[in-house]
This record gives sequence, structure tokens and C-alpha cells, in this order.
Amino acid sequence: MMIIWNLHLISSKKRHNRDYADELEHAERKESFRQNLRFIHSKNRAGLGFQLGVNHLADRTDLELKALRGKQYSGGYNGGAPFPYINPRSMVDNLPSNLDWRLYGAVTPIKDQSVCGSCWSFGTTGTIEGAYFLKYGHQVRLSQQALIDCSWGYGNNGCDGGEDFRSYQWMLKHGGIPLEDEYGGYLGQDGYCHIDNVTLTAKITGYVNVTSGDADALKVALAKHGPISVAIDASRKTFSFYSNGIYYDPECGSKPEQLDHAVLLVGYGTINDSPYWLVKNSWSNYWGNDGYILMSPKDNNCGVATDPTYVTM
Repeated sequence: MMIIWNLHLISSKKRHNRDYADELEHAERKESFRQNLRFIHSKNRAGLGFQLGVNHLADRTDLELKALRGKQYSGGYNGGAPFPYINPRSMVDNLPSNLDWRLYGAVTPIKDQSVCGSCWSFGTTGTIEGAYFLKYGHQVRLSQQALIDCSWGYGNNGCDGGEDFRSYQWMLKHGGIPLEDEYGGYLGQDGYCHIDNVTLTAKITGYVNVTSGDADALKVALAKHGPISVAIDASRKTFSFYSNGIYYDPECGSKPEQLDHAVLLVGYGTINDSPYWLVKNSWSNYWGNDGYILMSPKDNNCGVATDPTYVTM
């Protein structure tokens, strides 16, 4: 059995270009890998309706996985405008039955936040990129690193976590956000703010809170305003190793204080009469289904509809 664990680990190391410092780290990683592999196989045998897979996180400890979830919770009113549609239920029948904003060009490629708890910056830039596309008809890639480096004064904490609305407030104050090509590539760590030397683009006029817990309102917002920044409970290990299928974990939380990870909602649809939300993550395309996950809306699982926001331009 030990030989099998070693072969699995060696294969994973090669595929994901992992290099360990010494024999001690190799032994520690092997133990994490062994435990995670057993977990993955046990859940797959349970017939959950979705599958787990061995991805680039399989040799990480629970503490390291937690560091990837950087959505903070401060509570209280976030300053956003109320959702402007009075009766979204009446509008849903006029919406397309399936929607995928990737097909229109409103969604930029999957990125990897690395070991930095900067998920909040990816959800933020994702919804702004979508709003920019809807307004101007072409795609831009905005800088997560600029938010990580520069929005500390608004309550964000770089790689130690943040919230989307604090980024919106920073943008409203400064008049936009730099393009990634101009500001510089994503570092995966806190950097020095240098927005004085770059042009700020994608100016926003405000941000809107979609009615909390209302799946119909979220569908309307998504269809009319493009990709939506959402917060979820990603603390379940089933989420860390998701591979394919419609994800549903009854232990997943949906209360605002339970949401620990920021992602981007880019679509919805059904498979075999089972509805799903199409969600973009920032853990590279080694994770999930090429970086994406289908999440069940049942009982607002994992809180997709709890705290959604979008920007106005």
C-alpha cells in the first residue's frame, strides 16, 4: 500500500510541478496526500451526484486550504444600492432557460490566486470586467494586484482577506482600476501600491446588493447585468476536491457569517432537470471542471444567493 501512495504522490508532483524542500516535507506532504486521497475515494463511492478528483491541492493541509478562503465578514450595511426590480419572480419566465456569459466574451480566463487569500479581488474584478463588457462591447483584464496593494485604507487586508464592497468603495474614490497589463502581473503576495504611475479604467458609478436569498432576483441580476460577485461557504473538503457534476453538500452553510470564499457567478442552467449555478473559481484550471463548478441552488446551498453584488457604470 505504501508503494501505491508513493506512486500516486510522484504522479501528482510531476503533473503539478511540485518540489519539496527535504525528506521531512516529503513525508508530511505524503501523509496529507494519503488522507485526502482516502477522503476523495470514500466520497466518490457514496454516489453524491458529483465527483471529487485528485487536483493540485491534494497534498495540502487543512490549514493551507483554509488560507485560500479569504472572504472576510464585517457585518452591517455595506453601502450598496437596493436591488431595483420589485417583482423578479414575474420576470424569470422571460429569461433564457440557460445562460453562460463565457460564450459572449464577458468572462476572462481562469487564474490562480496561489497561496494568497485574495479571492475577494477576483470576485470583484470579475463582476467589473463583465459590466465593462456589457457597456463597451469588448473584454478587458483588470488588475487584482492593484486591489491587493492599494485598498487597505478601505478595510481590505491583501492576502489576508477582504470584501468586494470595500474594493468598489476604493474604485469610486479613485475613479477606476488599472488594467492588468499596465499595472503588472498578479504576484500572489502583497505588493507596493503604484497606481500613480498608471491609467485607471472601468470607472463605476455605484454597486448594488441583490436581494439576499432570492434565487429569482439573482437570475434577473445575472441576465441583465452580467457576472455577479458572490460569497460562498467553501470550507467543506468536498468543495476543495470538486471535479464535476452538480455540487451539493448538506453541511454547507448559507448564513452571511459562514461565507468564507469569494467567487464569480457567470451563468445558470439545468442538467437532466436539475438546476445549477455556474461559478468561476480562482484556484487555477487544475481545480474543478477547468476552474469552474456547477452548484445546486437547492436550499441556497453554500450561500450563493446570500450576498451577491454587481456594479453600475
